[in-house]
Amino acid sequence: MKDKKALIIGSGIGGLATAIRLSKLGFSVHVFEANEFAGGKINSKTFKNYRFDMGPSIFTEPYLIDELLELSELKTITFDYSLLSESCRYFFADSHSFTLPVGKKEVSSKIAIELGEDEKKVFSYLDRMEKNYTAVAPVFIHVSLHKIKQLLNKQMLSALKRLFKYGLSSSMNKVNTSYFKNPKTVQLFNRFATYNGSNPYETPGMLNIISHLELNKGPALPKGGMFMITKTLYDLAVQLGVTFSFNEKVERILYSNNRATGLKTAKGDYSSDIVVSNMDVHFTYEKLLNDFPFHPKKILAQEKSSSAVVFYWGIKKQFKQLGLHNIFFSEDYKKEFKSIFETKEMDDDPTIYVNITSKIEKKDAPANSENWFVMVNAPINVGQNWDEIVSATRQNILKKLSKLLKTDIESIIEVEEVMDPIKIESLYSGKQGSIYGNASNSKSAAFYRHPNFSKKLKGLYFTGVTVHPGGGIPLALNSAKIVERCVKDDFEL
Repeated sequence: MKDKKALIIGSGIGGLATAIRLSKLGFSVHVFEANEFAGGKINSKTFKNYRFDMGPSIFTEPYLIDELLELSELKTITFDYSLLSESCRYFFADSHSFTLPVGKKEVSSKIAIELGEDEKKVFSYLDRMEKNYTAVAPVFIHVSLHKIKQLLNKQMLSALKRLFKYGLSSSMNKVNTSYFKNPKTVQLFNRFATYNGSNPYETPGMLNIISHLELNKGPALPKGGMFMITKTLYDLAVQLGVTFSFNEKVERILYSNNRATGLKTAKGDYSSDIVVSNMDVHFTYEKLLNDFPFHPKKILAQEKSSSAVVFYWGIKKQFKQLGLHNIFFSEDYKKEFKSIFETKEMDDDPTIYVNITSKIEKKDAPANSENWFVMVNAPINVGQNWDEIVSATRQNILKKLSKLLKTDIESIIEVEEVMDPIKIESLYSGKQGSIYGNASNSKSAAFYRHPNFSKKLKGLYFTGVTVHPGGGIPLALNSAKIVERCVKDDFEL
């Protein structure tokens, strides 16, 4: 099979995982990356002795990385991580704060104590989400929805038996409101819509299963930070013989007779048996297949996911009340999402996420200091004045954090870097700065993500967060598994 060639566009986590899987299938794999580094959004930078993970900071289902290690059969590379005993620390507008642990019993008890909910009802909710996830994963997350052979598996019946328990006809917010009496509890569970850049007041209740991964099973942190996910997979790929070309931007996907035949870059043409795009699916068609007559117009026309504004702050102080993951909620959550998705404005009271890896990885910040990754959800870029928006957002964040933490935050910022939707589009090729491609702001949107293969060009496949099964590290890794299975089927391997 080494005479079979696979070319991969982009070295995000989906691209890296796909490279490993195709290499193990026997393909000669070549990955093209426009940037000088591997990993896409999962990369690391150091500014004046403060190290930051520049992108994703929530890591669940680490077994998916373990799977790739086992698949590689390489004993020289290891991946170390710790399972966290707490999921997140929450801070509300009225100064109420608490830390949420991990586990159904522990979370149920804590929410009952802090928010006055019925402990048994919270446990029932969490148990429902676990059962929903267990039932739906084999027929939605682990397989292609567009291949009958994959979809009709032995778990389908179990999934169908729970059809009316998924909340498909209700929004995430409606499901949560029906369970919980305290608006704070509803807000806490609504926030999981942001994990794929969606609006909890529009996205289907089925996506409440996201909470299962963080609250029931719990998050993890790789030793060395999130960047070690990228480093591990890159090292695996290199040792398996995968070729990487950095700073080599793909200009076109070549095709002939309705079959992908290779790629064109500034350095020349490359022929192959298959092509895999880890690039945003919108830009794959718009930039690399712009003359191809069969674009999936309905999919590409769907509402885009949210973007983000991120401040990377080196803080000359340590805060005992903060943990690895911290959320400072807005007072009016519905208004915040209306700004993001309807008016395309930045709300003046955004929910703030603060990630501080130096809480665990001490070397990530100097002594008595902390590395703050400060993120707020933002609208996609539709031509707004982002210099003004970022400046105003910075002041709103500083005002809010300073009040809740009883410290003048601006006076202790030693290092500052910024990411905004324009930079996200430029650096990571996310259309209009969207992080996850399409949002899931309709009852059917989750089922209408682009498939992991082209229906019009044989030999063209898609991986990553902008295609099925969706956004986030676990789903990107699962997309690589689906591509592998599609290739196996197509090549009868």
